[in-house]
Amino acid sequence: MIDRRSEVLAANEAFYRAFEKKDIDAMSQVWSQGTSSLCVHPGWSILRGWKQVSDSWVNIFKNTPYIEINTDIISTEIRGDIAYIVLVENVMQVIKGSRVEAESLATNVFELLGGKWYLVHHHGSPVMGNR
Repeated sequence: MIDRRSEVLAANEAFYRAFEKKDIDAMSQVWSQGTSSLCVHPGWSILRGWKQVSDSWVNIFKNTPYIEINTDIISTEIRGDIAYIVLVENVMQVIKGSRVEAESLATNVFELLGGKWYLVHHHGSPVMGNR
């Protein structure tokens, strides 16, 4: 039997490694290329469809000299061909030579398409104060 939870967690991990590497090709392997893909970066308006989503990642990668992301998974749920992961993103960046650390709460929604889990929705929100 296929371990769907392991597959979803591997897809989630691939998303964060593509993010850290600032690799749009790897990111495009994780995301659904459809028009129904949605993304909300912390402080941004909603992005709809792969074109807007991929353009946002290209822009983020271009303006991010260095980033590390460690995640603390709160919940992983699978319901048929849809799965979601709720987690804390522990982000460390180097901006203008200074180390900056922040936390975001995120929800990543995956859909099983053609036997592979693809990210169809990412929503990140900054953590204000204690969680």
